[in-house]
Amino acid sequence: MASSRVMMKLGDYYKFSIDTAAYQELTRTTSYRWAKQERIGRLPARQYVGPGDDVIEMSGLIFPQFRSGLEQLNKMRAEAGKGKPLVLVDGRGKVWGKYCIEEVSEKQGPEFFKGGAPKRQEFGLKLGIYGEDKKGKK
Repeated sequence: MASSRVMMKLGDYYKFSIDTAAYQELTRTTSYRWAKQERIGRLPARQYVGPGDDVIEMSGLIFPQFRSGLEQLNKMRAEAGKGKPLVLVDGRGKVWGKYCIEEVSEKQGPEFFKGGAPKRQEFGLKLGIYGEDKKGKK
């Protein structure tokens, strides 16, 4: 990664950092699939059928007057609207894999500049693992 200030990078464009959108919290939820077979007079039996979803949720703050401006979340929405998975890499160089932007949320305020521009934006971002097929399989 080009800068040690980058916390995480999503795709070629979006960098989460102190200079842009710094996330305050990151939650990762990984699930596993177990098929349940009901049985008479006994507890259901379960069989592992494979990995489940991997979801990352971030929340943080943007101060639009500091560097990257008000359009950061709109650019993220535009990127999500392209419908393409993006490679997620953290600031230590670990490649997490391809993720899809599932949700972008925004809260503005409590203080505003003249004309209504917010002095601060809270954001939330939900990413889901893309789930590529293994190489060599058709």
